[in-house]
Amino acid sequence: MKAIHDPGHALANGLTAIRLQYQVPAAFPDAVLAAAEAASARAPSDHRDRTGEAFVTLDPASSTDLDQAFAIEVSRGDLILHYAIADVNWFVADGEAVDVEAWRRGETLYLPDGKASLYPPVLGERAASLLPDGPRPAVVFSVRVAGEGTVKLDGAERAIIRSRAKLAYDGVSDADLPAGFAELARRIEAAERTRGASRVDPPEQEVARVGDGYSLAFRPRLESESRNAALSLAANLAIANTLQAHRTGLFRVMAEPDSGAIKRLRATARAFGLDWAKGEKLAEYERTLSAADPKQAAMMLAIRRAGQGASYVPWREGVVPWHSAMAATYAHATAPLRRLADRYVIAATLAVANGRAVPDAVSAAFARLPEVMARADAQAAQVDRAVIDLAEAVALSGRVGESFAAVVTDLDERGARIQLSEEAVVARVTAAGAAPGAAVTVRLVLADAKQRRLDFVLS
Repeated sequence: MKAIHDPGHALANGLTAIRLQYQVPAAFPDAVLAAAEAASARAPSDHRDRTGEAFVTLDPASSTDLDQAFAIEVSRGDLILHYAIADVNWFVADGEAVDVEAWRRGETLYLPDGKASLYPPVLGERAASLLPDGPRPAVVFSVRVAGEGTVKLDGAERAIIRSRAKLAYDGVSDADLPAGFAELARRIEAAERTRGASRVDPPEQEVARVGDGYSLAFRPRLESESRNAALSLAANLAIANTLQAHRTGLFRVMAEPDSGAIKRLRATARAFGLDWAKGEKLAEYERTLSAADPKQAAMMLAIRRAGQGASYVPWREGVVPWHSAMAATYAHATAPLRRLADRYVIAATLAVANGRAVPDAVSAAFARLPEVMARADAQAAQVDRAVIDLAEAVALSGRVGESFAAVVTDLDERGARIQLSEEAVVARVTAAGAAPGAAVTVRLVLADAKQRRLDFVLS
């Protein structure tokens, strides 16, 4: 991790400016807070008692908005994932103040100095969050995972659960986790390979709060995090298949990179000196890459940028919703405290899994949600990029005139994208004739925190 020295509070002031520019909500209206407080006292009355089962959560250590808890059961050769998801619908009703505010926000926005939550803390970080300090209402999806990794939704029900432990990615051991956790993740990953999925996670550029200051670094994905993501993937795939079969739902879709993007990616691989066999599909090739190698990590980032972006679509007659990275029909249902759409997918799944009709309000929401979620996703992406740009400018302030070793990661109409070799900084430079993979030396000529701008020239 690289500490950011910010004696003039440029980073803190810049974060405030980002919140204003991108209209990040500063607080909840008093009426919403009052409604959430009242809703938090609503006692569960339509839930089966499953407090005797050994559910646990696994999240970043600092998280308090815990959407998911899990227990795993062995059933002959199958594993059954009992995936408890926060029952937000128990506390939030359509048309009430908390619901109206959630539709305005769309999703939780994360900044290094604090988040703008989808729901007030009394719900999102207490009453509805699956914390280990008492029983909580949840919707439990039972997902059967076969030996080859195929998934099937065995059932869904409202239940009261009690988490046994709040486990953290960076400190968890296999002994802390339910038996079958690693094997379940292995099965899901094996099924992905069979399908030709390309769910590969490159290291992420991240600004984090550290004590009284901040840091900027590339954060590789931990094994515990990847395994935990496989549990969510299993549930989301099983739920998507169930909804598609019942001719309803809201799905996450993404088109494959087009032929031009593939051609450019092959050129990038050649420039990096990476071996991409002729005839090998992108998904197969991507799975051979390792984030531990700088050039391979840069290639992973180039592949991510080449994608056409994901979006939401409601069920339509005669259309099979498809997510190219998952190589499957896919839905979001496992983070209702952080994404508005998940709340409605959960409601629909709970209905169809128990032989009931999907409520009209849920079906109507599926038609409205794509536009709302697209706006929220775009806002989140803008905020994330602005935070990184700000942190990079602050981290390099005072170093104007210095030269830095860098690698060209890819080219586009705006010039060459470069990654500094010794700093967690990605920038652009005009570099006529440069090719992806080329080592260059660049000189910093501008570092402006107010504009969130870095300018480099080739040395």
